[in-house]
Amino acid sequence: MTHTSRPRFGIMTAPSQVDYHDVLRVWREADAIAEIEHAWLFDHLMPIFGDPDGPVYEGWTLLSALAAHTRRLRIGVLVTSNRFRPPAMLAKIATTVDIVSGGRLDLGIGVGSRPGHALARREYEAHGLPFHDSAHAVASLAEACTVIRRLWTESEPFDFHGTHHRLTGAFGNPKPVQRPHPPILIGGRSSATLRVVAEHADLWNIPGGGDIGDIIGRSALLDRYCTEIGRDPAAVIRSIHLPVSYDRPASTRDAIGEAVDAGFRHIVLGLPSPYPAEAARWVADELISPSA
Repeated sequence: MTHTSRPRFGIMTAPSQVDYHDVLRVWREADAIAEIEHAWLFDHLMPIFGDPDGPVYEGWTLLSALAAHTRRLRIGVLVTSNRFRPPAMLAKIATTVDIVSGGRLDLGIGVGSRPGHALARREYEAHGLPFHDSAHAVASLAEACTVIRRLWTESEPFDFHGTHHRLTGAFGNPKPVQRPHPPILIGGRSSATLRVVAEHADLWNIPGGGDIGDIIGRSALLDRYCTEIGRDPAAVIRSIHLPVSYDRPASTRDAIGEAVDAGFRHIVLGLPSPYPAEAARWVADELISPSA
């Protein structure tokens, strides 16, 4: 995507420390507001903020429910932990959501939680999931993207013998609505992850709210990696997640302006809970319209 294209704004509602009906209310409201074009959940099995024993909903199950209650928004999980689900299973889940939504899914995926994030790390042991080192996780992600794309697009069963994933007679039926397949968004900032982004992603997402200079540097590194493998860097849409302040909308607008000036055209506005009444309309009026 070129830097001259207009920004596309969306929201992210972390399905933690909230009730299902709170999230549903915001998404249904956003679905009726043209300025909001996409909506996202996150993928954690236990809280990573607030009460550590508080509620969390499983992201993909909730996404399918929200897909059935919306008609226009593009939808996704920002981002799926590749550590949680085998890629062939994730491909099947994502296909189901794409069909339920009528072809509105963006597949958000990443390596999984940072090793140093204690609240996120505990969810692996609590659910009997292995937690491998970062090199293992990045290599696994690259293989997962290959497997998922093949399951979405190939018409005959195939075997896959990777280092981290092995499949025999793999086949995906039905196929997603979107052709050739739903867009793949990869989230992350490490140089190793950015190499996977350059090879596999249609969109790249990075957390914002910090040093914009570092974010610009990460984007430039992605440009370099794309060039090294013969891919046009502009083919990877730049996406950023920005935390929203209800009390200080001007600071959020400033962050949006910095991101847009840096070439980010896919803006995800993270809404903290509890959500105020008409939260989506507030986002459109206070954050998107003044920034457009």
